This record gives sequence, structure tokens and C-alpha cells, in this order.
Amino acid sequence: MFFLIISACSTSHKTTQDSIPPTEEPSQEQSEPSNPSTEPSQPSSEPEIQPSNEPEAEPEPEPEPIIVRFIALGDGGEGNEAQYQNGEAISSICAQKTGERTGCDFAIYLGDNFYDEGVTSVYDEQFETKFEMPYAILDFPFYVALGNHDYGGCFLGQCGTGWDFDRSEYQVNYSNFSDKWTMPSEYYSFVKEHVTFIALDTNALMWDPWFSTGEDQYPWMEETLNNVQTDWVIAYGHHPYISNGRHGNAGSYEGLEFLASWSVADVPLGAGVKDFMDAYLCEQVDVYFAGHDHNRQWLEPTCGTEFIVSGAAAKTTDLEARGNPTFYEDDTQPGFVWVEISDNCMTAEFYNQDAQQNFAQTVCR
Repeated sequence: MFFLIISACSTSHKTTQDSIPPTEEPSQEQSEPSNPSTEPSQPSSEPEIQPSNEPEAEPEPEPEPIIVRFIALGDGGEGNEAQYQNGEAISSICAQKTGERTGCDFAIYLGDNFYDEGVTSVYDEQFETKFEMPYAILDFPFYVALGNHDYGGCFLGQCGTGWDFDRSEYQVNYSNFSDKWTMPSEYYSFVKEHVTFIALDTNALMWDPWFSTGEDQYPWMEETLNNVQTDWVIAYGHHPYISNGRHGNAGSYEGLEFLASWSVADVPLGAGVKDFMDAYLCEQVDVYFAGHDHNRQWLEPTCGTEFIVSGAAAKTTDLEARGNPTFYEDDTQPGFVWVEISDNCMTAEFYNQDAQQNFAQTVCR
């Protein structure tokens, strides 16, 4: 405003000077000087610019940030003390979160929801003992993904092979019986504010090389990504792309790299998971959350995507020296991750079952 006033005054001064006529010699015929005029003086052809009495306009207020808050945790299907403790800790942390928003909006649940062999009907008591009761204190929805144990299957005394493919329907249908449990299909997407969330069925991808169980997920994922209209894309599922835990990296799960030349080993190695994630996660989504390994990790970005493991909802298993660089990793305590996406920045805070913060970091797009 000040610059404009100065500029206008300078222009007016210059114009006034230019309007003064040149001096003329007095006429010799004029005997008397003319009488001074009694007429009122005429106003200048260019009026003076007066300072404005109007107050300066208030600056536009900053727009409210767009915020999404959620919890990420997986491998909780035990109904044990640690799972209850995590439920109470989540309630405590969400209650403490204030500022532009309060509380938590929802949770993403990362599979292995019922150990050891999933559920056998929508009336299975495990829905109550291993989900509703441990999280009864929480009043927001859980968007659930499936893990290998949810598909049952036991072999040589080991359960969780994930080959009983009919068992997934019970968890899908349970969405009609619960206000908290949300799983419209084995894989699905939803939008919250400026974020698209994509839930994957990674167990189907594991078995895809043998049984083509993931073949429908490929075109669906491509179409989902093509239709994204949000700033952020978050994917989540049970199996990790990279991990320093016991299961390790997709394509070499369980440290079985020596089997890579055997085509029959594609399933235990997670070759189907790796192929899918190479095609549709790397540089396609901003963050991928997984469980499967029962610890908590924030791995350094790989292939243009952030990778977070949060599989300690009910128990822990050891980290192993697999060589993936991390910002943070812990295998000593059960816990979860609290996440806030505010405009173009994501903050993730890692908490243990006692609601103590272990690590926090913010990344921006």
C-alpha cells in the first residue's frame, strides 16, 4: 500500500509541473494591471490524492490442514495380555492427541488376526475373544487385511501355511456382525480425506505361482492405482516387501535364497509377493505397512517407497541381521504405530504396550 501511495504522489507532482505555461512578456497596450478576480478559484484539473482512511485489509487466514490419523498394527490374534495392553495403550495415546484434530480416526489391521488356523464361521468365538474384547476400549473402525494364519492349513505340525482358501469368507462376512470390524472383500480400497488406502491379500499372492490365487488382484490393483485422485497412497498387507525379521525379504523369505533356482520354491520364497510389489508398490505408493514379522521397523526407503513393519500387536520375535538399513527397529516389546498425515507430511510414532514412545519421524512429499 505504501509503495502505491508514493508512486501515485510522484506522478501527480510531475503532471502539475508540466501544466505550467511558459512566461510571456506583458502587453504594451495594457495601461492598468487587471483587478484581482473575486471569483472563487477553480479546482485543479487533477485533484490531490488524499490518504485513505479505510483500514488495511486483513490477510486471508491460513487454510485448515487436512489431517488423517490412524493406528497400524498386526499379528494380534492371540487374545493374550499383550494384546489387551496394546488396546489400552492405543486408547491412551489417541486420547492425548489434540491440536488441529483430536483422537484417532481408525486402525489398519495387518493380518494374522486369529492364531493358529483362522476362524471356521462368522459365529466363531475367536471374533469375540481375540478381537472384540481386547479392543473393546477403542471406538473407531478397524480396516482389516488377511494373513497366512487366517487361511489356516497345517503341515508337519506347523500351522499357518495359508492354503485353506475358503476360510477368508468368514472374516469378510463378519463385517455384517460388527461395528468395528471392516473387511468388504479379501482386498479392497477406501479413501479418507486426501489419502487412498489399499488393503492387499498377500497370502493369495504368496500362493499365486502354484495356484493362480492372485491373478485377479493384478488387474484390480492396476485399475485402483489408475483411478487414484488423492495426494497420498498408502498400501498395507500382511507380508513385508523388506524386513530384518525372521521372515525377511520378499523373494527370499526365511533366508531360503539357496532354493531360488528351484521353481517349486517360488511359494516359500515369496516370489509372487515380490513380483506383485515390484510392479505395483515401488514408486506407485507412498508407504506400505506390513506385519508377519513380530517386531517394529521403519526401513529406509527402497525403490521409491517407505516400508514400515508393525507386527507386534501380541508378541515379538527376534530381528536377524538381514542388512536392510533402518531408521528404527525393535524386537523387545509389543507395540504399534500411530500415524498422522497432515497435508503433504506424514508423522509416524512408535509406541510400546505401555504407551511409551520409542521413536518418531516425519517425512514430506
